Amino acid sequence: MKNNFRILVTGGDMRQVYCAGKLSSLYDTYVMGFSAEAVPEKMNLKSAVTDTDGFYDFAVLPVPPLDNNRMIPAPFSSEKINPKEIRRLLKPDGIIFVGKYDPKLQEFFGDMEIVDYMGREDLSLKNAVPTAEGAVEIALNELPVTLNGLKVLIVGLGRIGTALAEILKGFGADVTASVRNAKGSAKARILGIKSICTNKMDTDYSLVFNTVPEMIFDNRLLEKFSDDTLFIDLASKPGGIDFESATLLGKKVIWALGIPGKTAPVTSGEFIAETVAGIIEERGFFND
Repeated sequence: MKNNFRILVTGGDMRQVYCAGKLSSLYDTYVMGFSAEAVPEKMNLKSAVTDTDGFYDFAVLPVPPLDNNRMIPAPFSSEKINPKEIRRLLKPDGIIFVGKYDPKLQEFFGDMEIVDYMGREDLSLKNAVPTAEGAVEIALNELPVTLNGLKVLIVGLGRIGTALAEILKGFGADVTASVRNAKGSAKARILGIKSICTNKMDTDYSLVFNTVPEMIFDNRLLEKFSDDTLFIDLASKPGGIDFESATLLGKKVIWALGIPGKTAPVTSGEFIAETVAGIIEERGFFND
């Protein structure tokens, strides 16, 4: 059963389209920032109503919510979306959902409530698997050898690192986790992989996945690795690899940001919708 709330999903990549498709089963949902060709016909999504102020209860902005020109990115449309336009279309007590909070948003939305759905633990947990799967797909495409028997290092055993370990084990890779403490070592043992202290890291690996968003692979450490080693950095900014040094040393490094939106837009878009819907319900907004 739908409720009477109106929700505007605006801009971004194909995740936003599938997010809107999922939300349309719960709310009166509209989209902005997508050409007709970009939206699958079977989804039958409604184009945004833009001639009425205060029309929407909620707005869902993309990942990231602003581009370098402080506009809402809309790569699947020729239109430019100004955040001020979204504010005009929202009710005064409307809520803005964004993928990764940007302080600049306050300049446009003032004291309106802004909720970062990417910061939610439930969404992070869900996104770990498509991120790990996408990272392994990158490795398969870039490496001249199979993963079976390959010596692989995973730096960090958080959500993504754990998902990576499980997938790589399935390929028969020789997996080691770089951890900082006994808890990490114990987790590696439970996962059935080896572990090594990050401060005493060896460098005999053909493939390295970094999931820790702090500088670990500086020039001193990078130069100890083989030139044939492939580094895939999955950490959010500032990342964990000195890219300038890596380039000078001739190391192959791929900073793979935003993997879910690139490799699994349907799944990740639906995950965003589920998270947004969950937040709305938590705030006490239920079906009428």
